[in-house]
Amino acid sequence: MNRKTIEELKIGDQASLKKKFVEADIVGFAEVSGDRNPAHMDEAYAQTTIFKTRIVHGMLVGSLFSALLGTELPGLGSIYTNQTLKFTKPVYLNDEITATVTVRELIVEKNRVILDTTAVNQKGEVVILGEATIMPPRKVSG
Repeated sequence: MNRKTIEELKIGDQASLKKKFVEADIVGFAEVSGDRNPAHMDEAYAQTTIFKTRIVHGMLVGSLFSALLGTELPGLGSIYTNQTLKFTKPVYLNDEITATVTVRELIVEKNRVILDTTAVNQKGEVVILGEATIMPPRKVSG
């Protein structure tokens, strides 16, 4: 796990994570979240939707940003204060998604970092765009 303070970060710093979404992920997320929408859970129903097959929960895909921010950039000790998400394309079972966070702005006097958050599928298509605000860990004194 990484742990970067605002003094150690610079504009353009990035971290990425790849994840292939499989059946067990959807079932597990439905159990934890309570979101059992048949667009995610029932193939027969999903075939009647505009997607023509089941889709992965958007918030499940968006949770990759939380993993990156809490473990990689800035990492351990970060406090997530805001996230926007725009779902631009559906994510289907067995899609491999690459989530990336990129430092866009450093607000040193308030100990805030604004990052662009982007997720793309294996075809290079953007599936989520957003912005996160983080309070990175403070410098350890001593």
